[in-house]
Amino acid sequence: MDVRGYIEANSGEFFDALKQWLAIPSISAEPARRDDVRRSAEWLAARLRATGFPVAEVWETAAVGPGGEPGLPAVFAEWRSADPAAPTVLVYGHHDVQPVEPLDEWHSPPFQPAERDGQLLARGASDDKGQVLFHDLGLRACLAAGGPAPRSAPPVTVKLLIEGEEESGSPHMAGLLRRERDRLACDVIVVSDTSMWSADVPSMCVGMRGLFDAEIRLTGPELDLHSGSFGGAVPNPLHAMAAVLAGLHDADGRVTLPGFYDKVAPLSAEERELISRLPFGEKEWLASAGNSRAASGEAGYGTLERLWVRPTAEINGMWGGHTGPGGKTIIPSEAHAKLSFRLVAHQDPADVAAALSAYVAASTPPGIEATVTPHGPGVRPSFSPIDSPAVAAGRRAMERAFGREVLFTREGGSGPEADLTEILQAPLVFLAVGLDEDRIHAPNEKVEMALLLKGAEAAAYLWDELAAAGPELTAAGGTGSG
Repeated sequence: MDVRGYIEANSGEFFDALKQWLAIPSISAEPARRDDVRRSAEWLAARLRATGFPVAEVWETAAVGPGGEPGLPAVFAEWRSADPAAPTVLVYGHHDVQPVEPLDEWHSPPFQPAERDGQLLARGASDDKGQVLFHDLGLRACLAAGGPAPRSAPPVTVKLLIEGEEESGSPHMAGLLRRERDRLACDVIVVSDTSMWSADVPSMCVGMRGLFDAEIRLTGPELDLHSGSFGGAVPNPLHAMAAVLAGLHDADGRVTLPGFYDKVAPLSAEERELISRLPFGEKEWLASAGNSRAASGEAGYGTLERLWVRPTAEINGMWGGHTGPGGKTIIPSEAHAKLSFRLVAHQDPADVAAALSAYVAASTPPGIEATVTPHGPGVRPSFSPIDSPAVAAGRRAMERAFGREVLFTREGGSGPEADLTEILQAPLVFLAVGLDEDRIHAPNEKVEMALLLKGAEAAAYLWDELAAAGPELTAAGGTGSG
């Protein structure tokens, strides 16, 4: 039986198992669900042991800071290849899910999986339990279809790390990666927590934007002043804030922070051409963007390029002075603004924090005191070159499963991928079959059942493709071959 035949023959059992897992309300953000997150981890470890993984363990995560509460458990599994020279591949995903409110907007209970018109509806169906579990089915298919007799081991060493806190910001992930670096050593990291362009246009994500956000506070006089007695004679913090914010971009929409673009990787002609082939309709996209009236942004780039490969600066809010009903003729004592920056390949949130502080200091007039307060360390972007051996292997696997050309996308979201690549020193390949319309994080989350089976098929082919690319992968700088 070939891979596709095995997956079709075992699809019923696969979906029965997935429904069992989806019924566990593993909401990491809700303290009352801690036991459910643990139950979810234990369910997955048992499932992987039943598949044949010699190692399938629930890993505890340490507390952050003295007296902190321990984190939520992750799952680690390993199945070594019979070939000691075969590359080692780590699959990353998560088994925790988002909260489900508002409950009254769900068409069926979020933890009672329901099938409807080829879709499976439940919290976690797409993000990320369905896309984690298709690797289990894919590996079973790879072993069963390996030749005249079933394989006893995969063609590459397969490891899984499925965390339980991704939907809560992965607060313990970096510590876990450092603690278990030796056991997690690998030559390539596979992430199945993204989406494709559409069911009819298969694609691979090759980058996720990072994030830095902060608040600016400008203070002037010690108290609000009468505008008739003092107006025009002392600096106004709101005037100063308006100038600071207006100066964030030049006439071409480029961010003016010093050195902001120094590390930004230029868009290659090949990737620009591949992006242009995606069936993007700007009118329809604008309708989905809150019925926005026009596309705008950095000059010289199309909408998808601005969303995926160019960094941004956005004003999220600004306030100060009198905002209640009626007039109040004052010079306010202070002004505030919240900003966020989406970052692209090679940018570092720490660099942006320093540049923002320098820009604000240089733009603040005499008599105004400026304070810039970051909201945490930020999230670094991640990127996989489209000509890398890992991405090429993933693309071949996807094309075998879908029977057509696979294009490339990037995404604006952010996760622990940068920590994975930096700490484990291995490249990323994104292999996923979710869709933007899967309503992840929203009521009525769903997944296309046929696409999950395609994901399992692509995963089955991926192991052989990565095995064939083994010398290139290990030469690219992975840490876990053998």
